[in-house]
Amino acid sequence: MRRPFALLAGVLLVGVFAVPASADGKGDKGFTITDPRIKESSGLAASHLHPGIYWTHNDSSDGPYIYAVDSATGKTVARITLSGVGRPRDVEAISIGPDDDIYVGDIGDNLGGKWPYVWIYRLPEPKKLTDQTIKATQYVVKYSDGARNAESLVVDPKTGRTYIIDKNEDGGHLYEGPAKLSASGSNIFRPVAPVDLWATDAAISPNGKQLAVRGYFGGIYYAWNGGKIKREGRLDVPLQGQGESVSYSPDGTKLLYGSEGEDSPVQAEDVPGDESKTPGAGGSSDASGASGGGVGGNVKIGALAVVVAAAAVFGIRRLGRRG
Repeated sequence: MRRPFALLAGVLLVGVFAVPASADGKGDKGFTITDPRIKESSGLAASHLHPGIYWTHNDSSDGPYIYAVDSATGKTVARITLSGVGRPRDVEAISIGPDDDIYVGDIGDNLGGKWPYVWIYRLPEPKKLTDQTIKATQYVVKYSDGARNAESLVVDPKTGRTYIIDKNEDGGHLYEGPAKLSASGSNIFRPVAPVDLWATDAAISPNGKQLAVRGYFGGIYYAWNGGKIKREGRLDVPLQGQGESVSYSPDGTKLLYGSEGEDSPVQAEDVPGDESKTPGAGGSSDASGASGGGVGGNVKIGALAVVVAAAAVFGIRRLGRRG
C-alpha cells in the first residue's frame, strides 16, 4: 500500500546518513530490542510501575501479546497474553493512562477504511514482570465520519480520555473519544483538530502539556490542553528504516523513537525547546511555527535527506496519478 514508498526512501538513505543507534544499555539514552519474537515493534510506552521498562507489541503478525522490554539490556523480561479479546487484526499503538492501565490500539486499517469498527484493549499494568495471562476489556471504536486507518493512540495523563490520530498522507485529524469508554455498544470518536502529518505514532508528555506526533520522515509537537492543541514546532526525529513508535521517558525529558525490524533500535532525543526541563512549556518558534526545526536551524543532514527523498517519492506518485 502506501507504506512501501516510505520504506523505499528510508532504505535508500539509511546506509548513507543514519547515525548508529545508541545501544549502550543506559536506558533512556537508547537501546536495541533484541527479542527475536519482536519483529514489527509498532508502539512504545514507558512503564508507570517498573523503572526502565518499556512496553511494546508487534504489528499484525502476532497474537494478543505485549512485551515488557528492559531498556538497560534490550531484553524482554515479560510477555503478557491478553485474554477476553478476539485475535487482533492490526495492533498499532500502546499507551498508559493515569490509572496505570495499559491501552492497546488495534486500530490499523491498511486499506484506509475496510473495517467498519476497530478495537481498543485495556488491561492493568502487572505489578510483577513475569510471563502471564491478564484479562483485558475490549472496546469497539467507530469514527463519526467513517472508517479510516490509524496508528496513533494516546491517553490524557490527567483526564484518562482516549484520543486517536488517523494516518493520512495529506495530514489527518485528532479524534476524541468519549469521556469514559464503554464495553457495551460502540464508542464514537469525533475529529476535534487537524494534525499536519502522516502520523505513525503519538505520545503525550507525563505532565500533560505536550503532544508529540511522529511520522516516517519527521514529527511535530503541539501544546496540549485536554484535547485542545496548538502547533509549536518540529521534532528532531532520527532517520530510521521504518519509524513506527514514540514515547516520552518517565521524567518527560526525552523522546524515544522506535522502528520495526529485527534488533530494532530505540533512539533517544531531547524533548524540544525548554521542555527538557519543563515538558510542554513551549519553546521559541520562528515564523513558520518550527522550533529549531527549519532549514538553517538545527536540522540534521540525515533528516534533510529524508525530506528530499520523501518529496521525490511523493512527486513520482502524484505524477503517476495524473497520467
